Amino acid sequence: MYLEDWPPPKKMAFRLRSSKFRHVYGNPSRRENCFENIKISRNAHDSSFCAVNPKFVAIVTESGGGGSFITIPVNKPGRVETNFPKVCGHRGPVLDIKWYPFDDNIIASCSDDATVKIWQIPDGGLKTNMTEWQVDLHGHQRRVGYLEWHPTAENILLSAGFDNKCILWNIETAEPINIINCHKDNIHSINWNRDGSLFSTTSKDKMLRVVDPRSGETAAETVAQSGPRISKCVFLGDTSNILTCGFTRSCDRQIALWDVRHFSNPLSTEEIDTACGTLFPIYDHDIRVVYLAGKGDGNIRYFEISDEAPHIHYLNQYMSPHPQRGIGVMPKRGLDIAKHEIARFYKLHSSARGVCEPLSMIVPRKSDSFQADVYPPTPSSTPSLTADEWISGQSREPILVSLKDGHVSNNPVITTAKAVQKKDGNISHTPVITTYKATKGQTPDYTTLAWKDKGQNQVPANKLPNSVRNIQRLSESVKNTGSGDHMNEDKIRLLEDEEKLIMSQTLLPSTDDSRTLAKKTWMSTPSPIDLPANQIPNTNPELRRAYFQQLEEIRSLKQEVGLKDKRIRQLEDELRKCKSETCNGQLEEQVSESSC
Repeated sequence: MYLEDWPPPKKMAFRLRSSKFRHVYGNPSRRENCFENIKISRNAHDSSFCAVNPKFVAIVTESGGGGSFITIPVNKPGRVETNFPKVCGHRGPVLDIKWYPFDDNIIASCSDDATVKIWQIPDGGLKTNMTEWQVDLHGHQRRVGYLEWHPTAENILLSAGFDNKCILWNIETAEPINIINCHKDNIHSINWNRDGSLFSTTSKDKMLRVVDPRSGETAAETVAQSGPRISKCVFLGDTSNILTCGFTRSCDRQIALWDVRHFSNPLSTEEIDTACGTLFPIYDHDIRVVYLAGKGDGNIRYFEISDEAPHIHYLNQYMSPHPQRGIGVMPKRGLDIAKHEIARFYKLHSSARGVCEPLSMIVPRKSDSFQADVYPPTPSSTPSLTADEWISGQSREPILVSLKDGHVSNNPVITTAKAVQKKDGNISHTPVITTYKATKGQTPDYTTLAWKDKGQNQVPANKLPNSVRNIQRLSESVKNTGSGDHMNEDKIRLLEDEEKLIMSQTLLPSTDDSRTLAKKTWMSTPSPIDLPANQIPNTNPELRRAYFQQLEEIRSLKQEVGLKDKRIRQLEDELRKCKSETCNGQLEEQVSESSC
């Protein structure tokens, strides 16, 4: 050693970052606690195919001639019978399902048939196949791939379809709040922030967008993942950060952390491996841990997010020889806190046995008492806002509840969209809220007066639906036949009863309780004189309101005509059969008399 090298350099001490979640481990369930013999969907769509809440496990299944999924009570594991009741009201394969966060019996599903349906599952599960939906929403022109419920407002649902549109629905009224048409290619994922004032999307054009749902404008956008394959995103709670999972140009899997206020460059990036499966990010804001579950992988990695660089800290991974086809996540209020369970996943195996395996993530602790540092207050099943309050521009943090005693520990303050945008830095503009629901009350609601004449239950004949006029015409033609057959008289009475029923349903408005879901349908079928869906006026509230009122009137006409005309065709077929049977009977009598 030369003199100028004296004294020798000190060795750099290796410092391991301390974390209370470094020793978290995965505990798979025993076979008797798993769900077996499930025909799990083999669709190539990049969805989780599983949704869980404290009552039910919902799994998308294979079926011929339409789409279906099953709902199994969480406390009834074991072998699922082959003829187990299914929810089978879709005409195409089911692509995504999501439980309503404020009612454990309501679930939403979207399908290849371009519809979104809402279902009411009874307590204890289904006894027979369910084909009767509660709400049916027709607004997309192509298949609907993704669903996300609003995290704080009730009855608000966001859907994304392969027509490059996101539609914000109010399921209480079965009508759209806003149609967002800011994407140029297929949408790969959607995710709300904590208070539901913004949502993020990734798409096939490699762009990460932050969208204002009320105005439909893009608040910020950037090129997220440079790879050609599917990417996913998740908002990191109430922060302005977004985590994306995708691929590099060399097709290596990569995660990146972005700050909405500075979208030019990511805060941090980390390459995972060279596998080709889509990564699903699952974020737990209570403990700031993100889990990465890859489709076709057998392992689940988990990272801790911090405010200081490098922001993303690797913790550990759960290894398994069984690859997963999909995964569901139990909400925090359904975990077993006595076992120090911080997360529970329901892993769908890719094997032919059709297994759904519960997987518990356990943080080791010596004490059996309640761990307040591991279980901070978590979002409850009570909404913070009504749909109308949120549409009017209000935002509110979720109502938190303690997992120890169920005590509500906060009273979040209602903020406006302008305050939220000011807090997010570069999102400084304040888009005008022009949704027609926000201006409700300025003009009469013509949709509820569609078939009333000046407040009376009397409708002119020229304004009746075609289905009612067809039934009247058909019943008169049957009466004019003059047949003395008792079967024909029964058919005439049946037609008259059918006409009275249709008239009563047409003239009397619905008086459903706002807390229960009525069976409603919304269908966007613009007439030739209407504007196309991608040219909906978004600057003039009066034009926008008039447009949606026209859509509602057209929807009601189409729905009534379609359903009633179908019933008319059935009755006509029965009448023709009745007449043919009567003629055959008369011929037989004549033949018997002549033979005698």
